[in-house]
Amino acid sequence: MKLVAPLAAFGHEDLPLAGGKGASLGELVRNGFPVPDGFVITTEAYRLVAAGEVTPGHFERVELPEELRSAVTRAYAELGGGPVAVRSSATAEDLPGAAFAGQQDTYLNVVGEQALLDAVRRCWASLWGERAVAYRARLGLDPAGVRIAVVVQRLVEAEVAGVMLTADPVTGERGEIVLDASDGLGEAVVSGLVTPDHYVLDRSGALLRFTPGRREVVVRAAEGGGVVHERGDLPGGVPGGLRGGLPGADGPAGRLPGPVLRELAALGVRAAAHFGRPQDMEWAYAGGRVHVLQARPMTAVPPPPLGRLGPLRRRLGGVLLEYLPERPYPIDVSTWIPHGPAGLMAELTTEYGLLHAFDGFLEEEDGVVRRLVPPSPRPSLRLLATPFRLVAKARRYDPARWTDDPRHRDFLRRCRETAALDLATLPWDELVRMPGRALDLVRPVTGLRIDYLPGSGLAVLRLLLVTALLGRGRLLGDLLAGARTRTSDANRALAELAEEARRTGALDRDPPPPSFAAKLEAFLAEYGHRETATPLLVTSPTWADSPETVLALIRVPPSGRPRERPGGDALDRLLAHPLLRSPAARARVRRWVEAARAGVAFREDTHFTFTMPLPILRGSLLEIGRRLAGAGVLVRPEDVFHLRLEELERLPGPDAGPYAEALREAVRARAARREELAGVRLVDPAQLFPARHAGDALVAGTPASGGTATGPVRLVRGPAEFARLDAGDVLVCPYTNPSWTPLFQRAAAVVVDTGGSASHAAIVAREYGIPAVMGTGGGTGVLRDGQRVLVDGDAGTVRAAP
Repeated sequence: MKLVAPLAAFGHEDLPLAGGKGASLGELVRNGFPVPDGFVITTEAYRLVAAGEVTPGHFERVELPEELRSAVTRAYAELGGGPVAVRSSATAEDLPGAAFAGQQDTYLNVVGEQALLDAVRRCWASLWGERAVAYRARLGLDPAGVRIAVVVQRLVEAEVAGVMLTADPVTGERGEIVLDASDGLGEAVVSGLVTPDHYVLDRSGALLRFTPGRREVVVRAAEGGGVVHERGDLPGGVPGGLRGGLPGADGPAGRLPGPVLRELAALGVRAAAHFGRPQDMEWAYAGGRVHVLQARPMTAVPPPPLGRLGPLRRRLGGVLLEYLPERPYPIDVSTWIPHGPAGLMAELTTEYGLLHAFDGFLEEEDGVVRRLVPPSPRPSLRLLATPFRLVAKARRYDPARWTDDPRHRDFLRRCRETAALDLATLPWDELVRMPGRALDLVRPVTGLRIDYLPGSGLAVLRLLLVTALLGRGRLLGDLLAGARTRTSDANRALAELAEEARRTGALDRDPPPPSFAAKLEAFLAEYGHRETATPLLVTSPTWADSPETVLALIRVPPSGRPRERPGGDALDRLLAHPLLRSPAARARVRRWVEAARAGVAFREDTHFTFTMPLPILRGSLLEIGRRLAGAGVLVRPEDVFHLRLEELERLPGPDAGPYAEALREAVRARAARREELAGVRLVDPAQLFPARHAGDALVAGTPASGGTATGPVRLVRGPAEFARLDAGDVLVCPYTNPSWTPLFQRAAAVVVDTGGSASHAAIVAREYGIPAVMGTGGGTGVLRDGQRVLVDGDAGTVRAAP
């Protein structure tokens, strides 16, 4: 049993024995980094003393075995005795995304054998302190699986110390190194007791920016052990600079010398390269030497900036961001994203000669999506023949008759048959094949889109040209708004459901009246496969999974009567043009308008149809999750979302056989990584929607639906907040999708972080005649709930209202 060993004896393969901190320091020692000498009291020693389930008080009462006491005191003597730093090193610190910073204890300037043994006990006890237990619970870690080692190192009585980050923690820029420094021991910087000197360096160590600190406190080693906190303005101190400066310091008193900055930068670059990701490093400077005290992966660091994006990449990125309000799970990336709407668009664009327009846009790290990278489409030779192929398909496939296509009828039949299967009774080998069967169902709709979209697009283009030539271009949006779609059908059914709820008082009764319950059941049977948050992810619930979303939509009545779609009036105004006096001309234009409307309806209705297999796919995945949870492989059925489809398909049974432990470890690590990234955006909206100068406007974006409106801001960040919107509010949201359409009947105007003039929110806003501003980049972060604003949909601005 290895109880104590030198730091150099450990590497990453020894993490279960040395803990995260000990293993990382061992790696650094092995690779020649200037790490102070030290040793590790291993997790074997902890287990020997813990002897089962423990509490913090356990370590105060239990006697240390003589074998362990001797090993620790012998290692301490070989280190030379004297002052040491004693740091906790938990095994869970290896988790991607779980820094465990400050969760266990550190003791500085520990002097003497008994003081050392007491510090080791306190480190062990800190594993069961309130903050550490709460932190592990938030990450879903099994307490029984966590162990703790202790790192003991010779204390560096630093003249200057601090923290170095090998990437910018705000921008994610990997070409910059961020350094915080202050007098004395680094504890003042690490624990936030002091405003440190702040350096930003390039990778060579050249100083890019410097902000002097205030040096409120200096932490120093006390005589006989422990530390003292001195005021930073004691005699000899240099406000805004290091005490008395350092030899060779550049510029103002106290700034670190150039050679020291360059050495620190070189160490940071080497460590990041060795560990394969940006590092958070503690360092100290004493006696003319730099020491590395510890290194761990940076957490919650944004992905690297994308660099300069052209207009097409910004447009594609904006479309994708609008449909990805949530970070995809591994199961999304391996199922619905490549086979659902995004996969459909990838096949469609490839078919007509544009490669890589909708594929490869999600970058993963540690099995979790790290960022969204706008695609870089490339034309192929096939693009040369595209105009001829478009015309040929438009002549052959009429969007007004797409539902008569045998592929559509066969798709509906197969969906009904598959949805009728009782997933709970399927044998395991059939159940794990169900996700693949659900994904196969969507292929006919992809073919329908490829064949019928050319006719849809050309019909709309023809009407655009006609209205422009007649000087009636402003009527185009209203003319297209007259199309009847499955979305408009759902909205009418929703209005009827809301009327039934108001008539019977169903929303205030539990259980609701039978008449309302029957109508709700029928509504969900017809429209329940629609998404609540996004059509791109299988992990987001559908309306049927989340009927409370439907109830939220009907809870607040619309503002007066629902707005009528303006299509009929627009058609009358177009046909009144002097050049359309003859019955033949009027009949021809009327046919063209109807064809364009059929094209719009085709686009909307195929999306409605395309998502019909989504509940089958989602249901089969959750049933797999339920069985794995029942067998103890997963904690919750929803943990299946952290796995990939190919990982599930190879399982021999719900007990997962030889793969069980690997699955548990994958779920644990990916959940922790996802938790780390919870506050990190997939992409900075400012890179996709460049800031527009708009004078005194609070927010500016793309004009998407004309007119002006005044009202109070209502922030709605997702379906769970639908009921917050009152009639006459200005809807301010990060994204929208078709399931948000009923909100537009209440809103005075809409302001969206993402999207453009052709996005769903813009189209619906024009249909309902309310102003819309899209692609603000950060309207939800600027505008405040209840703030009265004036939305100008023609100028694309939001100003404070008088």
